Amino acid sequence: MELQLALNSLESGHEVLALNFELTAGATPPAEMMLIPPGNQVTGRDGRSWKNPDPPAIIRFFQERGLKIPIDIEHATELKAPHGEPAPAMAWGTELEAKPDGSVWAKTEWTPKGAEMVMNKEYSYYSPAIIFDKGTMNIIGIKSVGLTNTPNFDIPALNRADTQKEAHMNLATLLAALGLASTATFEEALNHIGKLKGDLTVALNHADSPPLDKFVPRADYDTALNRATSAETSLKTITEQQLETAINSEIDAALAAGKITPATKEYHIAACREAGGLERFKTFVGAAPVVADASNLDKKKFGDEATALNAEEKSVCVALGISEEDYIKANK
Repeated sequence: MELQLALNSLESGHEVLALNFELTAGATPPAEMMLIPPGNQVTGRDGRSWKNPDPPAIIRFFQERGLKIPIDIEHATELKAPHGEPAPAMAWGTELEAKPDGSVWAKTEWTPKGAEMVMNKEYSYYSPAIIFDKGTMNIIGIKSVGLTNTPNFDIPALNRADTQKEAHMNLATLLAALGLASTATFEEALNHIGKLKGDLTVALNHADSPPLDKFVPRADYDTALNRATSAETSLKTITEQQLETAINSEIDAALAAGKITPATKEYHIAACREAGGLERFKTFVGAAPVVADASNLDKKKFGDEATALNAEEKSVCVALGISEEDYIKANK
């Protein structure tokens, strides 16, 4: 069994390596495949090693993901699918099992096309893409499997092909982000980035020292804003007080003229406080008829009203020889 290393970026802290195995010859494709060899360490031809201290953890990772493992052609899942290119599966790893010797095996379900390709010996090797932690080099899980015919044990073929493709993709993406033509060179992109950095430095300098003819210090701005707010509040208070005085004056005049009744006083006050309400009230009063005579109650004094004597009181007046008016005054 030979091993080949192939690295492929997965996520921060994780990478993918590819191990190459030879397919077993037979009339039917294998029902199970070894994805990780025995032992707690896997060593590539370049001398680097990866650890497999906990094979059951690999099984748990597979179960937690809840996804079958795609078995494709030439690692299409890792190299083509991220760029939107077709990456059809030739088979699926449906279950994983950790053997007592530490090896990890997958039960496989082959598509008709995949089974035909293997039985026709169109592919002789397979290469599991293994997820591992870059810090500890511990194997975490299995991402995919690629059928291949070009295992290169001295040079990481997959790594080389992927690196080249990623470089092209990164440059194209960079040029698009910079607004440059797709034919621009890497050096032109670097020059453009340098110009953008220079513009940013100038912009930052302007931000640090803004011109006084266009900007004011924050403290001065806050002080001016507070003064304006205070003045606005004071003006609003004065205006409201003047409005209340005018409303009360008009209401009292309408009451005195009998144009409104005391029962509707509060209603008219509330209506006058609305926008334009006082002017509408003045118009109403000018056209309204007198609905209540002036009572003059506020001008009367207690006891001014006449009091009629009953028969008994009148008899007292006759007996005493005094007038009824004198009797009334004497009994106030």
